[in-house]
Amino acid sequence: MKTSATVSKNIHVPLMLAALMALGVTSKVSAAEICSDGLWADAMIGSYHVHPKKHFDQFNPGIGVECWVSPQWALTGGYFRNSLTAPSFYGGGVWAPEFAHWGYVRLAAMGGLISGYDYGKWGIGHGHKLGPVLAPVIMAEYGRIGANIILIPPIPSSDLPFTLGFQLRVRFW
Repeated sequence: MKTSATVSKNIHVPLMLAALMALGVTSKVSAAEICSDGLWADAMIGSYHVHPKKHFDQFNPGIGVECWVSPQWALTGGYFRNSLTAPSFYGGGVWAPEFAHWGYVRLAAMGGLISGYDYGKWGIGHGHKLGPVLAPVIMAEYGRIGANIILIPPIPSSDLPFTLGFQLRVRFW
């Protein structure tokens, strides 16, 4: 019988491998060529849950990466400790259209897969702990520093309400 820790590791391994392959560097292609419009490190800081009568962990440390393959498209992936104090891994894409860009601020949409929650019928894998996410993002950047505010939709099967996630960003190139 598998323990929940073993099942959790088994779910995260394919997601981590997919993120590494998406951002992977082969002997013929460098990361600078793949991420030609910038490589950012994201530090997940915390969250705010729109639910006054239930307790969630608002401190959600984690680390991630954004690989901008064009001015409007990025690959993203990372890890954080979620609001239920479980490990979460994510991977997907970011679309930041030029028409939603004003000076230092732009609107974007992030979509992909995230682990660590009970997704019920929408979940993938054992225990339905891997599921889809589509979220609007407010991105601000000035030079090599920035911040993201992500509006994460509710996950009813985990009893999670709308949540605002907060990330700090640092650009490597």
